Amino acid sequence: MTPTVIDLFASALHFCPDGDVRAVERQTTSSAPGTWQIGTFHVETGADVHADHWEMHPRADEAVCCLTGGVRLYFRPTDAGGAEEMVRLPAGTAVIVPRGRWHRLEPDGPSDLVSVTLREDTRLEKRDGAR
Repeated sequence: MTPTVIDLFASALHFCPDGDVRAVERQTTSSAPGTWQIGTFHVETGADVHADHWEMHPRADEAVCCLTGGVRLYFRPTDAGGAEEMVRLPAGTAVIVPRGRWHRLEPDGPSDLVSVTLREDTRLEKRDGAR
């Protein structure tokens, strides 16, 4: 096999249950069963990270890593009427989002992020009042 250089800002890497690693088009929702995705993103605005939506991965935790810049990760309240929880991620930090926990991102400015998760059955929901 001839080694191929992969642009991680244009593709994602899928780590398949059979041991194969494939460069694929990035997906924001489901992927093949048992396939983990590593996605790298350059973000500048909330639109780049679907800040107007909550996201949830029911099958696995997610590692959200901030390589450059900074982002705020918000967790949806677990109790009715509760407040969102916010975690700041400056460059060089990561947070593990527990499986099944609704979350969203907002960049502080231009940032480079890496996300690692099992995207199978991933769900997105529009935030109340989001434009």
